[in-house]
Amino acid sequence: MNQSEKYFNKAKKLIPGGVNSPVRAFRSVGGLPFFTTKANGATLTTVDGTELIDFVGTWGPAIHGHNNAEIRKAISTALESGTSFGTPNPYEIEMAELIIKHVPSIEKIRMVNSGTEATMSCIRLARGFTGRDKIIKFAGCYHGHVDSLLVKAGSGAIDCGYPDSAGIPTSFANETIVLPFNNLSAVEEAFQKYKDEIAAVILEPYMANVGLIFPGENYLTNLRKMCSDNDCLLIFDEVMTGFRIGLGGVQEKENIKPDLTALGKIIGGGLPVGAFGGKSEIMDRLAPDGPVYQAGTLSGNPLALAAGIASLKLLENNLPYNRLNAVGKKVQSALLQCAIRKGLPLQVPQVGSMFALFFNEIPVTNFDIAVKSKNEIFSKIFHSALDKGIYLAPSPFETCFISTQHTDENISKTLEVLTTAINNI
Repeated sequence: MNQSEKYFNKAKKLIPGGVNSPVRAFRSVGGLPFFTTKANGATLTTVDGTELIDFVGTWGPAIHGHNNAEIRKAISTALESGTSFGTPNPYEIEMAELIIKHVPSIEKIRMVNSGTEATMSCIRLARGFTGRDKIIKFAGCYHGHVDSLLVKAGSGAIDCGYPDSAGIPTSFANETIVLPFNNLSAVEEAFQKYKDEIAAVILEPYMANVGLIFPGENYLTNLRKMCSDNDCLLIFDEVMTGFRIGLGGVQEKENIKPDLTALGKIIGGGLPVGAFGGKSEIMDRLAPDGPVYQAGTLSGNPLALAAGIASLKLLENNLPYNRLNAVGKKVQSALLQCAIRKGLPLQVPQVGSMFALFFNEIPVTNFDIAVKSKNEIFSKIFHSALDKGIYLAPSPFETCFISTQHTDENISKTLEVLTTAINNI
């Protein structure tokens, strides 16, 4: 029995399932999770001393790799002045200025402590602003463990009124209309059926919690128009894609302006942070100026914001997106070519530093197609890679991430391991 197994056995006696976030338990791929003792650059080191090339990247925040020296220095400097103030602090203004500078749709922003808090607050604000109750979401889009949004969710959660989790009243779920992604007629029908009842449409503009699924041509443009025509707010959940696809996220890349945007992950530099923002007229409905209440003891925490500011400035100064995209395309091309030679049905959706593996004969354009993929093949590839020192996301319904610290040698080794694993299927 190795050290990770010993830790896991002990953890199961103290922590539900032995983990503090379900997907970490490896249930989707089988086997036992490893425990990490340190992380640096593009690698993790387990409690057993095994070094792994990491493509999970703390589930998204680590675009600069682990233990970045400039982020660490920023935290250290902030730490000298205290861990938390409970008052406004200058970091809040600097972070707000950085986000508003780069994200086209955001005129005002509020800091929170997680992506879940950000999406939850967007929904409450949308309801408060419009005076309506119903929300449209899309099957497979995961927006955190928010009661009204944990319905047909992706990520670790895989019609109206059927929540994905016990503990969520059906009455909450009844206010959520779940539609198939990439199907505009379904959205049109929903607006016709629930006219004047829909407060907002929320989506991941690039679905990244059920693998990686892209919108069809003009899908986001038409969705924007439908929301405007029906006096309904459009909410982009860019917790995953914000500052990873580019400084302005998907909305800049696709030239779409949502009414509200949820952010997280990269803007915290590895510490717990979330944020939501949008048009001033909507954001001004928040307390203390307006009637929509939202608060947080640690919102705007100086350590988290110092880390996040350093993370964003590194992106501003270095603009790593072209190289990250080139590396992503290299990974995509090598894996597809190998699968074709082997005769395996593989899709490798990729954008920038994000990629996923669907062992599916047809392009994956929605949740229903995604869940029909041959997940047993993914599990074999995952474990074969892990045994050779490559850590992919431990679920066929997650996205893998490339960081600025993945070297050419890291990528070459990864492709050698993965192509060998594919050939051995």
